[in-house]
Amino acid sequence: MPTRQPLPPAAPHPPARPRVTAIMVSSLDGAGTAGGRGSQGLSTPADRMLFRSLRRSADAVLVGAGTVRDEDYRGVRRRRPTTDDPTPGEPPPVVVVTGSADLAPDAALLTDTITPPIVLTTGGAPAARRAALAAAGADVVVLPDLRPGPLLAELGRRGLRSVLCEGGPTLLGALVAADAVDELRLTLVPVLVGGPAGRIATGPVAPAVPRGMRLAGHDAAPDGTLLLHYVRGDVRGDHPPNG
Repeated sequence: MPTRQPLPPAAPHPPARPRVTAIMVSSLDGAGTAGGRGSQGLSTPADRMLFRSLRRSADAVLVGAGTVRDEDYRGVRRRRPTTDDPTPGEPPPVVVVTGSADLAPDAALLTDTITPPIVLTTGGAPAARRAALAAAGADVVVLPDLRPGPLLAELGRRGLRSVLCEGGPTLLGALVAADAVDELRLTLVPVLVGGPAGRIATGPVAPAVPRGMRLAGHDAAPDGTLLLHYVRGDVRGDHPPNG
């Protein structure tokens, strides 16, 4: 019986930026959406439980404006005490990335929340939209551009050291291209979707060498859902030995 070699330690994330964990859901055939309901069309009870757990431990939730609109993001609510967390702290702010500031000022994300969202945009967004979002209570931040570097640097400057990225595919694709994903929590749902559904990460640019990731943990729900936890490999393109 072959001897399995020990896995190398995960590569640390650069200290100048927050640690980025992405949480995504996929069908067996690689679809990131289903049933016209975005990723919610794939989510299962085990996935939703993981989602809530990761939100509780994050300093901020990072999401693209398209996902906010498509999935009707709600404002954050005060956490209820649980057996595992009897004295929950304040919920993390939702950080929305949008080049156009195209968000409805009367959306629940802004009007029904105890923690104002942070909207990261650029000077190219219409000033009237930026002003309307600020008037609705959002913390509107104008950055030189929305590349992952400046974006994450702004969050780090605010003391947000642990960021949970909830997509969508364009935002995650940009983070992958910038080699800025430290962990991936991937829920694999036992369904086949077919059709034109897109992947969990897309974009015009890909890293020259795929980022190696290693499996740090996994769990299976009774309904066949797999919860996979990957962390950065120590070298680009490295993969764990087959053993």
